[in-house]
Amino acid sequence: MKIDENRVFDEIAVGDSAEIVRICTEDDFYIYATSSGNHNPLHLARYDGDGDGQAETVAPAMWVGSLISAVIGNLLPGAGTMYRAQEFRFLARARAGDELVARVSVTAKTPPAGLTMATEVTRKSDGAVILTGEAQVDAPPCKLVFEDLDIPGLLIERHRHFDALIAAAGHLPPLPTAVVCPEEPRALGGALLAARHTIIAPILVGDPAGITATARELGMSLAGIEIVEASDHASAATLAVDLVSQGRASALMKGHLHTDVLLKAALRKEAGLRTGRRFTHVFVMDVPGVPHPLLVTDAAINIAPDLRTKMDIVQNAIDLARSIGIEVPKVGVLSAVETVNPDIPSSLDAALLSKMAERGQITGGIVDGPLAMDNAVDLSAARTKGIKSQVAGLAEVLVVPNIDAGNMLAKQLAYISHAEGAGVVMGARVPIILNSRADDDKARLASCAVAALHNARITGQTTGTGG
Repeated sequence: MKIDENRVFDEIAVGDSAEIVRICTEDDFYIYATSSGNHNPLHLARYDGDGDGQAETVAPAMWVGSLISAVIGNLLPGAGTMYRAQEFRFLARARAGDELVARVSVTAKTPPAGLTMATEVTRKSDGAVILTGEAQVDAPPCKLVFEDLDIPGLLIERHRHFDALIAAAGHLPPLPTAVVCPEEPRALGGALLAARHTIIAPILVGDPAGITATARELGMSLAGIEIVEASDHASAATLAVDLVSQGRASALMKGHLHTDVLLKAALRKEAGLRTGRRFTHVFVMDVPGVPHPLLVTDAAINIAPDLRTKMDIVQNAIDLARSIGIEVPKVGVLSAVETVNPDIPSSLDAALLSKMAERGQITGGIVDGPLAMDNAVDLSAARTKGIKSQVAGLAEVLVVPNIDAGNMLAKQLAYISHAEGAGVVMGARVPIILNSRADDDKARLASCAVAALHNARITGQTTGTGG
């Protein structure tokens, strides 16, 4: 149990000192921007704040100064201290990743409560002085002791996993992508945005007049982009699949048409995109606060999958997880319980899938189940229930029992946990980018990036000339 105890005036002598050590992070600067209202892009990781082509991520000067107030308010004198004045001189700059030492030393006492303190922040790695100054404070009027002050935690709604995937895909050659019926602003805008990031090279398939009108509405240019005319949605889907069969496209992207129309064309027996596996959908979710992307499958195509279909669902998800950089994916097969119950079919399927992975019938990842949601993603929950597993508490892929559970889980993550979701259909000869009408630009861009990275892995690409 942590005890916080302050020091009153009579307990403090000239020469007394205290310090804290703090690694500054990008998230610290986002919190500072939100709380202070200082949105100077020099301090924010995603932006180039001075036009030199690099994102600086410089620590805000007053954020560095706030470390001094943390020493004074927590340690010397501690709880109950009140500021009278603070002077700072900034001699160097700190950046995200720097380990800083904030130190105060008492230089004078003025009864009944006044203290003068020298203040300094240095960078631990090289001793560089970031700031110096002087603080004048009133020491606490009485002795105070606190046990475990309960300070609410903060969660930064930043989608760093998607940022990394988008950046990685930008270094690959643009993925030739047949975009089906992009006759609606979000559908066309997402494709053109991915093209600007050099993630895809779009071929637009649909009604030329509708596509052109949508581009005009968006204020975007279609210069240099091929448009393949189609009379209706079914024809557009068929033509897009033909582009893949002809080797002109290496991915499909759903525009403003029903998913079943697109998949019907992809599943046709002649010149379709079948591989022998079931088509399955994977959501790649970027959940704030989760240290890795979280894959949810199948939440969009297979309604009540049997065991054979779940084998493909698991294998497809493992393959996609590896494509986005998860070397050995940990797959949690979900049920309502974490023990096998003959009355709960999903628990039986989960146990069988786990055993099949052990026997090499599913490869490339570690599969365990049945696991309930809590002990699949939370290590303390898994330990509380005595589950010993390489997956429990650490799952990167969540396999749901049916489409109801998957759809609810994905939307809960999106609307309650503020996740972004990228959608890709696996099991076809090429990735099929499947976005919801409600998806924003980041989700559409990330979906294209996931497809491009998967295509790169299955075709052996590792470098390119893109972004």
